[in-house]
Amino acid sequence: MRTNWLAAALPLVVMCIGSVGCGYHVAGHNNALPKNIHVIAVMALENKTSGYRIEQKLTAATIHEFLARTPYKIVSHAADGDAVLRGKVLSLEASPLLFDTQTGRATTMLVTVKCEMTLTDSSTSKVLYHNDGFIFRNEYEISTDVQSFFEEQDPALDRVAQDFATRLVAAVVENY
Repeated sequence: MRTNWLAAALPLVVMCIGSVGCGYHVAGHNNALPKNIHVIAVMALENKTSGYRIEQKLTAATIHEFLARTPYKIVSHAADGDAVLRGKVLSLEASPLLFDTQTGRATTMLVTVKCEMTLTDSSTSKVLYHNDGFIFRNEYEISTDVQSFFEEQDPALDRVAQDFATRLVAAVVENY
């Protein structure tokens, strides 16, 4: 009799626990921005580093990510946007993380980008998102020497920019 009761109650308990939820949600599916925001002006990031054109790559990737992942129209003039995204690249660092035991050369780099980012509502001047220390950090495998890792044409910089933009757009839209 007790076994039958447990067998009948167990699915009910599991269903109740599952319906309560844990408060987590899938990234990229929660929009915390006000409903009056339809057009976002993405200003070119300021470059406070010695990295050549890093701000251009990060800005272009951010625009692409907004267009690909959100319903917002993106413009380049602040006056044309319902909200304006501004930012500064404060630091860019690449540190060797893993080395080839045969040659002693770095095979994986840890890239860290630190930015200051602000999204402001154009009509109210209310700050919708602000982060003085938006930090993006990721590991990247390299097949060449460390000096060429951040060259202008290096595809590694494009990967960094795309990964950075994915995280930034999620943070801005979801207001992390």
